[in-house]
Amino acid sequence: MWDDAFPSFLIGLREGLEAGLIVSILVATLVRAGARSRLPQVWTGVLAAIAVAMSFGAVLTFTAASLSATAQEAFGGTLSVVAVAFVTAMVFWMRRSARGLSGELKEKVTGALAMGSGVLILTSFLAVGREGLETALFLWTTARAAGESAGPLTGAAIGLVLAAGLCWGLYRRVLKINLTKFFTATGAVLIVIAAGVLGYGMRDLQEGGVLPGGTSYAVDLSGSVDAGSWYSTLVQGVLNLTPTMTWLQVAAYVAYLAVVMTLFVRGVRTATPEPSADRPAPEPKAARPPRRRPVWLIPAAVVAVPAVIASLVVAFARPKPAGDQTVAVSETECGKGFTAPRPGRQTFQMHNTGGKTSEVYLIDPATSAVYGEIEGLAPGTTRDLVATVAGGTYAWRCVPTGGRAVTSTAVRVSGGGAAEPVVPVSEQDLAAPLQAYKTYVEQGLATLVTQTRTLDHDIESDDLGKARSDWLTAHRTYASLGAAYGTFEDFDQKIDGRPDGLPGGVRDKDFTGFLRLEHGLWHGEPAKDLRAPAQQLADAATGLGKAFPAQDFDPGDLPLRAHEILENTLQFELTGDTDQGSGTNLATADANLAGTRELLTVLEPLLTGRAPKLLPTVDADIARLQKLLDAAHHGGTWTPVDRLAAADRQRVDGATGQLLEDLAPVPDLLEIRKSA
Repeated sequence: MWDDAFPSFLIGLREGLEAGLIVSILVATLVRAGARSRLPQVWTGVLAAIAVAMSFGAVLTFTAASLSATAQEAFGGTLSVVAVAFVTAMVFWMRRSARGLSGELKEKVTGALAMGSGVLILTSFLAVGREGLETALFLWTTARAAGESAGPLTGAAIGLVLAAGLCWGLYRRVLKINLTKFFTATGAVLIVIAAGVLGYGMRDLQEGGVLPGGTSYAVDLSGSVDAGSWYSTLVQGVLNLTPTMTWLQVAAYVAYLAVVMTLFVRGVRTATPEPSADRPAPEPKAARPPRRRPVWLIPAAVVAVPAVIASLVVAFARPKPAGDQTVAVSETECGKGFTAPRPGRQTFQMHNTGGKTSEVYLIDPATSAVYGEIEGLAPGTTRDLVATVAGGTYAWRCVPTGGRAVTSTAVRVSGGGAAEPVVPVSEQDLAAPLQAYKTYVEQGLATLVTQTRTLDHDIESDDLGKARSDWLTAHRTYASLGAAYGTFEDFDQKIDGRPDGLPGGVRDKDFTGFLRLEHGLWHGEPAKDLRAPAQQLADAATGLGKAFPAQDFDPGDLPLRAHEILENTLQFELTGDTDQGSGTNLATADANLAGTRELLTVLEPLLTGRAPKLLPTVDADIARLQKLLDAAHHGGTWTPVDRLAAADRQRVDGATGQLLEDLAPVPDLLEIRKSA
């Protein structure tokens, strides 16, 4: 949170100080002219400017929320570039104009005094409004880059409060600040921050399909820099520099920084030194006119009107809310009430009017690709289905429990944009990958049976040194079969069960398998105490090898395990939670990674057609993590997790987390859907 607050703090402080100085000069000029009664008009203009800025921020937020994911990236990237342009102009304008700001505003106020109240309101509104709009736009872009709003809003609030305090101090002549130096220093920092925002905007435009080169990386430090570390988070939050950056991002960052900073520094060097601050002259003593209560109608109107306009924009710009189109579902009729929606993010109310629970899918009838779905819509119930609609053909497909699929009449949607449907997967599609993986597991179990018998023989022969080596070999074999654990039934607890939850812990009679032997082998137990556990392990492995071919292997487990194997690795192995003394958690993690790689190999034909960019990204992640694990492997030994250097451990955790993030779409892409 706080790492994302600094850029917004700086923009809040600087823009707040600019606006505050303008307001203080306006107020001082009116007071000096003996026109205190006109002060409410100044505050009315200020309130109007604030209302417009907040309304602008609301429109940006809700407009982005109504777009598809790709359109959001393009929209955010465009506004990031616009924000950089505004901030750049602001930096140069303030450097050039700060010294003459007071005289210019005094002339405007003097002219406004001779006219009606509307002119003075307009003068203060225009003077403050630009800063407000710039602040709203910059805050929106930084919040979007941070992925959360708490930090940026907190930073901006602190900056604005501090700016208000500084302006009050300058107005009351209790502070002395060299404003020229202040705006020069903050301008230089803002240029660096704006360069990062520009780079982030380029990345958004690439992900939105507006600019090319989204996979051409100039910098890829993800293997050596943990994206989740405090220092990486700080750099990303403040400067928008990430461990991986494309060539376009780097080029935009470097070019902007080189050109703009050079012009800025050159302008500073050639500027004529000016006094430290332009503060209002001392107020002459003047008779104060009777204080009148301000008219509430005008201030209320100037605040309410922008809010009303923003609400209208949001209402008409967003897709129809839930309830505008209710779609009926039943065993005999699907999609009743469905009419062609307009492009954009849509919410449909799906109401089951039949007597059976039903699966509901919004599909492309030509390919059966799924745009949105609801599972288990019970009779008489209504649930929202949210989907992004673009130009194309759409229909509803309803699959009642125990019944046949029913497809609605197709409708044609005109318009641009792009939606990304998921091509459904059937059990038949997963049949070949399942058979290939079952063959892999059967071969692994045959190897495991041989290895556990060897381990049993080592302990029977009282050769505990060899037993430790053979234990690791056998355990790595078992750890590489992770996608089949759900099929192993009770055998998994007997072979690789943990002591967690057992009344006697590691001494409990039900604590068996690899971890039981690990505890004994690395805690000095004699061979005679380990013979029974070793025999139990060998028998369990043999029993599993015989039972597995007849066990029910749910094909839907394959896509799930692509993510879950390494999820368990991160939770148990990389925390050292399962270590019973051998310090070989990283060896187990390495075996888990090998099992994940094997699983992705059998799923590759299905993934390639549905997400062609996913596997290259995942392969790069796997190679990165493999390199880090190899660095902890020294001959026949592995560095224990708790003995890794802090930076190395962060890199392993970070690489595993990144791999998990990139694997996350696999279960959804390959979920078995009845729409197929």
